[in-house]
Amino acid sequence: MKKTHIVGILIIAIAIAVIVSTAGDASSYVNFSQAAELAQSGEQDAVHVVGKLKKDPSGQIIGMAYQPELDPNHFEFTLVDNANRTEKVVYSAPKPQDFDRSEQVVVIGTMQQGHFQADKILLKCPSKYQDGKLEEKTYEAAPKTAQL
Repeated sequence: MKKTHIVGILIIAIAIAVIVSTAGDASSYVNFSQAAELAQSGEQDAVHVVGKLKKDPSGQIIGMAYQPELDPNHFEFTLVDNANRTEKVVYSAPKPQDFDRSEQVVVIGTMQQGHFQADKILLKCPSKYQDGKLEEKTYEAAPKTAQL
């Protein structure tokens, strides 16, 4: 066998390994009810939940709690999913920039006792139109480190 064939086979093997490892990391889009059912069945994989922020008639966000002077890495808000179920979302990182102006929110994480624990937040802001395209921003909580 030629050396170029061996190198080609190695590249293909590496590509297959990368595809398999990323496919196992994919999560599905569900609503809060389905996320709760998955959590009760012992499923620990992260899921995507799409929703809108709960707002009052004047457009103010309801159920948002962020006090950076007390704990800058604790942000809570209320999200209404596409099935109209309202749930508290807890994000263990600072409040994302432009959160208040977001049209739609996608939270990625798991349902826990009494709330949805978000690891990532995707924001879709209508005020960020450029050339007819909607700008999307991704925010990710820092991984928790073990304390000794």
